[in-house]
Amino acid sequence: MNIDIAGLAPERIVFETSPLAELGLALHALSEPGHHPGLHGWATATAASLEPDLADRLHEAEFLWRNTFSDVFMPFAGVRGGDGRTGATLAEDLDILDRLDDERFVASALEFTCASLYGTGAPSPLSDPLMRARALDMAAARGPRQVEFTRQLLADPVPVRRWVRRLFEDCDEAFFADTWRRVQVQLVADARHKTDLLRRKGAGEALGAVSAALSLDDGAGRIGVDKMTEGSTTATDPSVGAGLTLIPTSFGWPHLMVLHAPGWRPVIHYPVRRPELPSPASVEMLQLRMEALAHPMRMRLCRNLARSPYTTGELADSHSITAPEVSRHLSVLKKAGLVTTRRRGRYVLHQLDLTVVARLGSDFLEGVLR
Repeated sequence: MNIDIAGLAPERIVFETSPLAELGLALHALSEPGHHPGLHGWATATAASLEPDLADRLHEAEFLWRNTFSDVFMPFAGVRGGDGRTGATLAEDLDILDRLDDERFVASALEFTCASLYGTGAPSPLSDPLMRARALDMAAARGPRQVEFTRQLLADPVPVRRWVRRLFEDCDEAFFADTWRRVQVQLVADARHKTDLLRRKGAGEALGAVSAALSLDDGAGRIGVDKMTEGSTTATDPSVGAGLTLIPTSFGWPHLMVLHAPGWRPVIHYPVRRPELPSPASVEMLQLRMEALAHPMRMRLCRNLARSPYTTGELADSHSITAPEVSRHLSVLKKAGLVTTRRRGRYVLHQLDLTVVARLGSDFLEGVLR
């Protein structure tokens, strides 16, 4: 995924905090605790404390945040003629949400039915009969709650918008106000630190501090985002105003999300780094490792290499293949970072890196969830 920032003035890259965006990820963690093992305690305690009515209403609307993170949670990026700034409080963020026009609100709320068209600038289902039929058809494939929500939204967005705002306000009263007070200090400090880094050392250093999955190609004026999602956007669209917003989250790991809808300011929603979390493997490296281990002979070689160091000759004898064949397989494993090599006298010993192999499962999950 790429974000074009060619010609973007440095002051147009801003780090902000957003209570509404954080509420969205908190709700996601409640509905998908398996994505966030570090939040099991919070999710269990919060879910147990919910009043039955609020729990039922959250269940009715969870398609807005469970599988597809709706841009409803980042309205500051889509308000026509806005300045791209977030609210200081949830109430201010919800006021910005109220300023989002109906077409954009509906398109964002129906991302769960039209996710495959995200980033294409598809027409609004409010005005386009084909998109309306598609939204209803896709909603039918997901369940009766989604169908009813879609029908009500397409018939008249205003009462649905009021219902959504009231739902978020009730979440704030029930649990999120306390949660936000707890995490806000860390998020504000992180945004301030990244802003200072941006001003002192430039965009490349600031982006590198945000995530190892972000890279800056200065020559091309482009930010690369190492995700399995394909997409591109620009931070210099005159119709919405130039700018790129980066928002830290305490609830987001392992997700690194990019708002890249046409006509919206791009947003990078990134998890605040915690020292106990390992650096993520790139998608390219993850693919190399999985392909390297998919070969039957390399799997058998790994059985030896996991137990102790072996020379090329020993592996050749053990598996009745030639030394050059072993060398070719070892080369693939080394390129994938799965095997380490050390010299002992005139012998070269190879061994499987058990730490890297042990992380393959979590690297895969982080890669597909990022």
